Amino acid sequence: MSPSSFNFVEAKDKFTASARFALTSKTSKPLINAFNQIPGNETEKKTTLDQALRSVLGDQIIEHKASCDDYLSLIYLSIDAVTEGICSATTPFLLLGDVLDCLPLDQCDKIFSFVEENVSTWKSNSFYTAGKNYLLRMCNDLLRRLSKSQNTVFCGRIQLFLARLFPLSEKSGLNLQSQFNLDNITVFNKNEQESTLGQKHTEEKEEGMEVEEGEMGEDDTPAPCSIPIDYNLYRKFWTLQDYFRNPVQCYDKFSWMTFLKYSDETLAVFKSYKLDDMQASKRKLEELRASDGEHVYFAKFLTSEKLMDLQLSDSNFRRHILLQYLILFQYLKGQVKFKSSSSVLNDDQTTWIEETTKLVYQLLREIPPDGDKFATMVEHILNTEENWNVWKNEGCPSFVKERTVDDKPKRPTRKRQAPEDFLGKGPDRKIFMGNDELTRLWNLNQDNMEACKSDSREFMPSLDEFFAEAIEQADPANMVEEEYKVVRNPNYGWRALRLLSRRSPHFFQPTNQKFKSLADYLDSMVSKLAKELPKDIPSEEIKTGEEDDDDNGDNLLKDSNDSPSIQSKLVTNQQMDDIAAKLGAQWKMLASHLEMKAAELREIETDSEDVDMQAKLLLVAWQDREGTQATVESLITALNAAGFSQIADGLNEA
Repeated sequence: MSPSSFNFVEAKDKFTASARFALTSKTSKPLINAFNQIPGNETEKKTTLDQALRSVLGDQIIEHKASCDDYLSLIYLSIDAVTEGICSATTPFLLLGDVLDCLPLDQCDKIFSFVEENVSTWKSNSFYTAGKNYLLRMCNDLLRRLSKSQNTVFCGRIQLFLARLFPLSEKSGLNLQSQFNLDNITVFNKNEQESTLGQKHTEEKEEGMEVEEGEMGEDDTPAPCSIPIDYNLYRKFWTLQDYFRNPVQCYDKFSWMTFLKYSDETLAVFKSYKLDDMQASKRKLEELRASDGEHVYFAKFLTSEKLMDLQLSDSNFRRHILLQYLILFQYLKGQVKFKSSSSVLNDDQTTWIEETTKLVYQLLREIPPDGDKFATMVEHILNTEENWNVWKNEGCPSFVKERTVDDKPKRPTRKRQAPEDFLGKGPDRKIFMGNDELTRLWNLNQDNMEACKSDSREFMPSLDEFFAEAIEQADPANMVEEEYKVVRNPNYGWRALRLLSRRSPHFFQPTNQKFKSLADYLDSMVSKLAKELPKDIPSEEIKTGEEDDDDNGDNLLKDSNDSPSIQSKLVTNQQMDDIAAKLGAQWKMLASHLEMKAAELREIETDSEDVDMQAKLLLVAWQDREGTQATVESLITALNAAGFSQIADGLNEA
C-alpha cells in the first residue's frame, strides 16, 4: 500500500484541537502525540503546526475574552514545541509580534515583562539565530509607538533588553559612524517681542499650567535672582542646545565664535549665581538626598521663560547642562574614525576647551548635594568612554579570545636549529618538507650537512657560457621577439645578477642610464658583454683547455678550483677546517683582527659550545661578509697580526 498523502486542512484542524487541549491541560503532550500520529514529512507537519498556533492566537484576540496570561500560556506552549522539535524556531517570536501589535500599551508592558524574564531562553542556541531579527523588529515597533517623554521608563527597558540580548560586538546596535540625533530640536521663544521677561507678573500661575507636587510651595518661594534674567540670556542659554545636538558645527569658524560667546556668558552666570547663595530650605535638600533622584526625569527640557529662574536654581538641571558641555568637549577633542578631514581644532580652540573643562568640573563640585562625588563619577565615566571610542575606531573587534588548539607549553625556539631538531632518527626515515620537490631534494642524501660540503657543489658558470643564449638572442639577425628572450625570465634574471656581481666589473660601475625593468638592464649588460667576451674561446676562469669533458662535471669543477687565479685568492672549506682545529679556544684573538663585532661573537658563542666549531663559525662569518675579498693573503695577514705565525706559514705553504 502506498503511504497516505498529507492533508493540510485535516492536519491543521487536529493540531488546533490539540493546541486548545494542551492549553487547558497545561502540557505539551497532546501536541507531541498529534505530531507523531499525523502522516507526512516533518517539514510539512511543522509548517502546519505553526499555522495552527497562530490560528489559535487569532481566535483569542478576536474573542476579546483572553487575558495576558492566556496569551503567555500559548507562547510558553510554542516554546516547549520548539524544544521538542515539532515546531519552527520562529513561531514564538511571530506569536509575540502578533500579540504586541494587537494590544494597548498598558498590556504590552505586561507582555514585555515576560520577554525580559526569558532573555536567557532567547539567547540559547535553539532560538537566538532564528529569532534575533524578529526581536529587534518587535522592539523597534514598540519604540515607535511609545512616547519618549510619557513612556520614558518603558523605552529604557526596551533599550536595556536589547543590550542584554545582543553581544557587545553586534554592529547592528552600534552607532559606528558617530551620527547624532538631529531630530532632537529644543523649541523656545525666538521672538523678543513676545517675551515676558523683565516684566512684573501679577499672576503667579497661569491657567492650564501645572505645578508638580513639592516643586513650589508657599514656604519655598525662590528668592529673587541675584543676576537679572533678560531675554538675551534666555535666548543665548537655549541656543546652546543646538550645539549640543550637533557638535560638528563647532568646527565652523563663525559657529564656533557664537558658541564661545554664549558659553562664556552662561558659565559666568553659573559661576556667580551659586546654589549655596540662594535661600533654599534644608528640607528640600534632605528630600532630594532621600529620594536619590528617582523622581527626576528630563526627557525634554521645559523652555518657558517663567521657569528660567527656577531652572537656574535647580541642582539637577545645572548638572544636566554642565554634563552636556563635558560630552561635547570629549567629542571635539577625541579621535573619531568617521570625522571629516576638516574637523580639526586649532590651538586656540584646544586651549579654551581645556580651560573650560576645568571650570565645568569646578562648578560640578560646587553643586549640592554631594558635588565632589558626582564630579568624580562623571570624570570616571567619560574616561571609560574613551576606551569605547578606541574600540569603535579599531572596527569593533570581538571580545572573545579564541583558545589555541595546542595548549601545551611551546618549546622556546633558538635562532638556529640544532641538526637533531629536523633530521630523521634512522637512515631510512623520509623527511617531508611540505612540498614534493623540496622533499625529493632533502632526501637525496642521508646526511645533508655532509652533502652540502661536497666539492661538487662549489661551482660558478663563466660569463660567456651563461650569457651565450642571451647574446645570441640579442643579435638582430636572429629575429627573436622580445617576449621570448631569456632575459625576460625572472628566474634567469635573478641568477644573472648574482653572476654579474661576482664576475663582471660592469656591475659596480655607476651609470646615469635609467632602466624601467630588470630585462632592460640585462639587455644593456648583454650588449656590453657581447663586445668584450672572446668568441668561441672558453673562459679562463673556469677552463684552461686541458680538461676532458665529463658527464657529471666533477672533474671540471675540481680542475677549476685548482686554477692559480682562484687558489691564490679564495680560502677553501678544508683550509678553514684546519685553521679552526689549530685555533681552538684562542679563536677570539683572531676575531678582533678580522674586524668582527661583539654582537657577532656573542651569536657564535650561542650557536655552539664546541670551541672548534666556534672557530669555524668565525671564519665562515668572515667569509660571508667579505665575499670575493676573503682571500688567503687577507687571512695570512690577520693571523700574523694576531700572533699565529705558525698557522699563517702553514696556510702559505698549502
